[in-house]
Amino acid sequence: MNYIVEVENISKKYGSVVALDSVSFKIAEGEFFSLLGPSGCGKTTMLRIIGGFIDQDIGSVRIDGRDMDRIPPNNRNTSMVFQNLALFPHMNVGENIAYGLKKRKIHPLKIRDKLNNMLSVVNLEGLQNRRIEQLSGGQQQRVALARSLIIEPELLLLDEPLASLDKKLRVSMRFELKEIQKRTGTTFLYVTHDQGEALTMSDTIAVMNEGRIVQSGSAGWIYNNPEDRFVADFIGAGNFIPLSGSYKRSDGMLEVRAKAGGSICIIKKTGKYPAFPDYDRAFKAASERLENGIKDKRDSYFFIRPEKVRVSSSPVCEIREQGPHVNQYGATVVSRIFEGPDTRIILNSRELGNITAELKNDASYENFSENSSAFICWSAYEGTVL
Repeated sequence: MNYIVEVENISKKYGSVVALDSVSFKIAEGEFFSLLGPSGCGKTTMLRIIGGFIDQDIGSVRIDGRDMDRIPPNNRNTSMVFQNLALFPHMNVGENIAYGLKKRKIHPLKIRDKLNNMLSVVNLEGLQNRRIEQLSGGQQQRVALARSLIIEPELLLLDEPLASLDKKLRVSMRFELKEIQKRTGTTFLYVTHDQGEALTMSDTIAVMNEGRIVQSGSAGWIYNNPEDRFVADFIGAGNFIPLSGSYKRSDGMLEVRAKAGGSICIIKKTGKYPAFPDYDRAFKAASERLENGIKDKRDSYFFIRPEKVRVSSSPVCEIREQGPHVNQYGATVVSRIFEGPDTRIILNSRELGNITAELKNDASYENFSENSSAFICWSAYEGTVL
């Protein structure tokens, strides 16, 4: 695999504050790679080090095999899209996009051809003479993207570029960004605190917290197999069921006990789950986290996503594709929260404690009113130990 970016043991301090602590990762050519984390976790500092805007204290950055030590930003084959876009208000759309080519003294005819092509790529055909203030927020975003892409960088750096847009426009721009990245084949390094953006667009996500990468992998893998409570809680919602520390393990099966008394079975996924192939690693990691928690006298939790929890009015909670391997418990509905396409139901089980389930808004959710009895269940192939 050809890696465009290789970051090795990068550390950075501001006085006594550690912004980055031995950060390492690689980005493959043509990949959409996201650094995801809360404000202050170090993701923008990492982006600016790669771009050459600030220097690291320790470590190295290589772009296309070339060490970037002492290489200024203008001599790196990178380009950057800033959160505030930084468009030139005195220039029209075409002049903004072509600015980098003119600075490089590219022939006017070649600039014209490149500009026309880029306007097509970002869906701005016919708008090259518009003033910036005449554009919508989404159109301005595409101008900033086109201006950075037209110089054909090896790496495009994007620092929370959708943060200033309203929610509906942010959602639509996610798909546009991903499509533009596919059409151009440019490697994207994207910084965001928005887990929805990262999950929607990224080939690989590196989750950051307190200056370190705590987990990296595909969106599906990280979402379904978080390695610690921070990742599980930061990316999506989840149920954290406290465990007592008592467990049984056999080949391909782990049975754990909740502090409230209920028994929970975890079974290793098999080959019929092609989307998540690394079953052995996931099952082994869950077992090791449980054992290490007991050894270190730390609290352990069983973790399950709300959308994986089924709610039934009958004691037969059928999950057809799983066969008999189902965890099932009696419960009482505590509250029901309408969320548009979904309804979030909070239930209490004597065996587990409080559990949140997420149901689609079809007719079935109407059966579960507050204080009514219900049964909750999920496949024994789902969930993990944290």
